[in-house]
Amino acid sequence: MQESSPDLRLAVLIDADNVPYANVKAMLAEIARYGTPTIKRIYGDWTQPTLSGWKKVLLENAVTPIQQYSYTSGKNSTDSAMIIDAMDILYTNRVDGFCLVSSDCDFTRLATRLREAGKLVIGIGEQKTPTPFISACDRFIYLEILPDEKKKKQRLPKGKSGQPALEEPETAVVSVRQKGSRLPHEVAEMIVASVNDLADENGWAFLGDVGNLLLKKQPSFDSRNYGYQKLSQLIQSMNRFDIEPRDTANSHVKHIFIREKTL
Repeated sequence: MQESSPDLRLAVLIDADNVPYANVKAMLAEIARYGTPTIKRIYGDWTQPTLSGWKKVLLENAVTPIQQYSYTSGKNSTDSAMIIDAMDILYTNRVDGFCLVSSDCDFTRLATRLREAGKLVIGIGEQKTPTPFISACDRFIYLEILPDEKKKKQRLPKGKSGQPALEEPETAVVSVRQKGSRLPHEVAEMIVASVNDLADENGWAFLGDVGNLLLKKQPSFDSRNYGYQKLSQLIQSMNRFDIEPRDTANSHVKHIFIREKTL
C-alpha cells in the first residue's frame, strides 16, 4: 500500500473533547508517515479539569492549545473554532492536507469541503466514529490500532527495586482484531473484487494499486485493524491468492503481484 509523500505539509487539528491523550505521541508518529505536520493545534476549554491530563502531552509534542470557552451548556463551541481555523488555513494555502483528529460526526461537512478544495484529508478517531465522517476522509485511522503509552507502562514488569524493568521494544501494535481471527466476509470480498478490478489479462494485480483502491472504497481500511502490520501479511493469511514478488531496477526492492487462486 502506497503512502503519501513525507514532503506534504499537513495541518493537524485535534478535538480535545473527543479523543484521549494517552496515545498522542503514537498518533503524531502515524501522521508523520503521510507528511510533515507543520501546524499542530488542539481545541478545548482548558479551564475544565477534565482536560488537565493534556498539559504535559502538549508540551512534549509541541502542540498549540487553542482556548475555546463553553458559552452555553450542552453546546460544543470547540467544533466551531476548529472548523473556522481549518477554513482560514485552507484559504491561506499553506498546507497540502489536513489531519482531523476527532470521533465527532460534526466534522463530516468540513472533511468534504477540504477534499473538494483538492486537499488530502486524514481522519483519526475511535471505533465509535460515525460512518459519514469516516467516508468523508481520504483515509481514516482508528486510534485503537495505535500504541497506548499509558497502557504500555502499566504492562511493564517490575524490577527488584519496584521500578519498571527494561523491556524489549514492542514490534506489534494493539490491534482492533486479534491476529488470526476470521476476516469479515464483506472485507474479504472487497479485497477479492479489488484484485479482479485491477488484474491484467493473466489475472495479476500490483499489491500497491490494490491497497490504494481499497482505501478509495473504504477509507477506514487498514491491515492493522485485523492484526497484521502490512497488507501483504493479511493477503497471505487469506490463502486465496497466488503471490509473486518481482524484481525492480533497485535490487533491494521487489514489487508484489497477486492474483486469485483458480479452483
